[in-house]
Amino acid sequence: MKKDPIIMGIESSCDETAVSVIQNRKILSDIIIQQRIHNKYGGVVPELASRLHDKNIVKAVNRAILLARINMNQIDAVSFTLGPGMIGSLLIGASFAKSFSMGLQIPLLGVNHIQAHILSHFISDANMNYSHPKFPFISLVISGGHTQIVKINEFFHMETLGTTLDDSVGETFDKIARMLGFSYPGGPIIEHFSKNGYDKRFSFSKPLVKGLNFSFSGFKNHILQFIRNNLKKDPLFVKKNLHDLCASIQRCISDILLEKVKKATQENNIFRVTLVGGVSANSEIRKIFTSFAKKEKWEVFLLKKKYTTDNGSMIAITGVLKYERNLFDSIHVTPYAKFKNF
Repeated sequence: MKKDPIIMGIESSCDETAVSVIQNRKILSDIIIQQRIHNKYGGVVPELASRLHDKNIVKAVNRAILLARINMNQIDAVSFTLGPGMIGSLLIGASFAKSFSMGLQIPLLGVNHIQAHILSHFISDANMNYSHPKFPFISLVISGGHTQIVKINEFFHMETLGTTLDDSVGETFDKIARMLGFSYPGGPIIEHFSKNGYDKRFSFSKPLVKGLNFSFSGFKNHILQFIRNNLKKDPLFVKKNLHDLCASIQRCISDILLEKVKKATQENNIFRVTLVGGVSANSEIRKIFTSFAKKEKWEVFLLKKKYTTDNGSMIAITGVLKYERNLFDSIHVTPYAKFKNF
């Protein structure tokens, strides 16, 4: 083991081929090759995603090594996303990482995708306030595929406190956006139109879910019926009220998230909170959590937006932390599609 190892991280859980090189928790390079072809299908097509990962992964790795200004033989270990995610995409990243590990005879580090999102906060320059949370803390994981509240006691000692029982919050944003006539991905479009809207113009029923779990399926259907009923009265209802609709929907979802996190902090007597995942880039969610934190004297940690979406840096930093603790993996480790306990 080396004191300041250079770790390469490979992320291929969905539709982005991302590779990063890190040393001393500082990112030396961060490459993301996006797959825009999925936009016209209204969502990610697994078969297409796998083929494009296969096409792009060598290109991404070469770019990352070149940008980091190192040569391949200086890399001390390779980390990669083991799961959860789309199994075809995961297999491409895992196969490449295993081959890379065997070829250079360096350690292999399989990474839990959700754990990596959470540990992004320990990249040296990742946080908006250039600091990182002390243990223990509560993390809200919100993305296109995941919605969870997690208690973090130590780097690799995490406990799921609550999760969605159906749709993720990112999926909910996208499905509601489709109802409004927007293309995929719809969440950022809702955020765009909400900026000029009045967020208290329309009121929506919030799901009544016990404990710290979430449910967005009923909420999504409630919005659908609301839109349909109003379109019957006025075919131009959505067009006339688009900004206020987007702002009100976004505000309601933000309140749902905040209420559950508030409950989690009170039940665990922990008032340090991190937000991670692609949806944590949403300006309204950030605003509501920041405002509440200031009022209630919470510590809230927000990532710079480039670290919120899937990226190689989060896999690389998790690789560094696993390397420091000798948490290496066998070449026989198998990717998994569904979330497993930490």
